[in-house]
Amino acid sequence: MYSILVVDDEPNYLVVLSELLRDEGFEVFTAPSGKDGMAQVHEADLDLIITDMQMPGMDGLQFLDAIKEKNSNLPVIMITAFAEVDKAVAAMQAGAYNYLSKPFSNDELLININKAIHHYSLVKENTRLRKEMFNRTGYSGMVGKSKQMQQVYELIEKVAPTPSSVLITGESGTGKELVAKAIHFNSRRADKPYITVNCAALAENLLESELFGHEKGAFTGAVAMRKGRFELADGGSLFLDEIGEIPLALQAKLLRAIQEKSFERVGGTTTLNVDVRIVTATNKDLKEEVNKGDFREDLYYRLNVIQLKLPALRERQDDIPLLVNYFVSSMAARLEKPDL
Repeated sequence: MYSILVVDDEPNYLVVLSELLRDEGFEVFTAPSGKDGMAQVHEADLDLIITDMQMPGMDGLQFLDAIKEKNSNLPVIMITAFAEVDKAVAAMQAGAYNYLSKPFSNDELLININKAIHHYSLVKENTRLRKEMFNRTGYSGMVGKSKQMQQVYELIEKVAPTPSSVLITGESGTGKELVAKAIHFNSRRADKPYITVNCAALAENLLESELFGHEKGAFTGAVAMRKGRFELADGGSLFLDEIGEIPLALQAKLLRAIQEKSFERVGGTTTLNVDVRIVTATNKDLKEEVNKGDFREDLYYRLNVIQLKLPALRERQDDIPLLVNYFVSSMAARLEKPDL
């Protein structure tokens, strides 16, 4: 049963409205003022508040501000007189779910109530799932429930929906590739390609072709046109692992591709446009590489829009038992043996 608080300084209106809502199956609380209404907000588990705009003492806008300080997601429907439209607009800007001008029909009120409560139910369910996720021992293939890892999970949730480039830093073995995957698969691009390149695994000429592709005959062995990773990742995410190893001569072309969202294949003259979200990882201190002249400063700032630093295992020793159990179980499953 959903709970609704009705706040109005007119007793007759409270009676009529509360009876209507109870007939519709709602649990109804009432209050004659904003001050009394706030007492109910603190005590009851509410799904919706309906309040009059004009009340002595704490008016509707002041009451709305107080509600939002307590629970910013709780929906509030404002009841206004026809001449209070300006105040109603101000209420919407302050976070009210909607407003109804008197006189309004019961059907109009009930439609707004059901929409507001449905919306709030979704918000609460989403919040519950997020809390549940942060309390897990693992997330997107990562294992750990330490404070440091909970902060990593939370940061992934914050940055994943944004279009910003992300630089993942941390020592070897801290899970940078897992974080890159989590960022992609929790983003709006999750149903689009996720393409990876290990920048340390290829020589400079091969890396350029790997990133941007090449035209037929561009170099010895280029017997056919080949699309590069930027082209393959169009609409999705491109993960550049070990970005600190990319040769200085290639960094200028990479910068242009990120900046302009365009490039040419090796040996080609046609400019190709792409929409790619860049995620990079390194175990190097790129700022130090910039100071040494081994990494372009302008590229560094393009990549380092958001930085996510992963803790080493020695910084989260509480996770060691979980990791041991995880690896034992994984190996047992691979060998088709029972868990120890």
